[in-house]
Amino acid sequence: MLRSQGRQGVLFALAAILLWASLATLGVSLRHVPPFLLTGLGLLVGSLVALPLSRGRWADWKVPFATLLVGFVGLLGYHALLFAAFQLAPPVQVNLLNYLWPLGIVVLAPLLLRGMRFRWQHLAAAVIGFAGAVLALLDGARAGGSSLTTALDGSTLTGYLLALAAALTWACYSLLSQRVPPFRTSAIGGFCLLAGIGSLLFHWAFEAPVALSLRDWGLIALLGIGPLGGAFFVWDAALKRTDPRTVGLLAFLTPLLSTAMLLWSRGQTPSELLALATLLIVGAAVVGARPGTRE
Repeated sequence: MLRSQGRQGVLFALAAILLWASLATLGVSLRHVPPFLLTGLGLLVGSLVALPLSRGRWADWKVPFATLLVGFVGLLGYHALLFAAFQLAPPVQVNLLNYLWPLGIVVLAPLLLRGMRFRWQHLAAAVIGFAGAVLALLDGARAGGSSLTTALDGSTLTGYLLALAAALTWACYSLLSQRVPPFRTSAIGGFCLLAGIGSLLFHWAFEAPVALSLRDWGLIALLGIGPLGGAFFVWDAALKRTDPRTVGLLAFLTPLLSTAMLLWSRGQTPSELLALATLLIVGAAVVGARPGTRE
């Protein structure tokens, strides 16, 4: 029975990873949609996924204000920043910079969580991750036929900075969610609902209205059901059925699969420089996640 549950947990974890890996591809396919509008619609669809899990028990969505604020800012901020970055800079490079968030968790954990200390492997992880980010930017500049200095002018630089801000936002959300009182996974539906409504209000206030095609609505539905909704709950099911360390190791597949899926959707083949950048960014997360970070 325990072995069966362990296998189920691994399958649930892989399902969540595949759903999260599709975020970049779906986001790039919809980058003509304003970021706040895309975030709002996607999160509202994602909130619907929680309804069957809560079985109408709205009390499951009730959390303290501080917890709600962390979920609201984390979900809205991360996705809006990432979708905006995809509109301004080369998508593959933006995606890799976004996946510096595991490294952000490692570096920021001693600052935001009690009982954590900064160790030598964290410094090594930071150096490796920084090297991977530089190589990703160099590859983007080379693909555009320009120098790195020229490539970082104007909107491209803004896009890269937004991608880094998205990574920082998700790292902070992940850590701060451990500081607030424990809450049911179905409560994430409430986070999605509130963040979705807030994002649509920001769209109404700051973005120009657009007409969405039938294809756009279909992709937004996939976005909400998958990486902005279902992935959260499948991931929780995985954690409850198998060793969290196994699930954590499997999570390192996400940036690799996400980059591969994005390249395939765009008909691109990875350069040696991009492949090395990807391995360095994943390697940084692996090194930083080694045991021994808590006293």
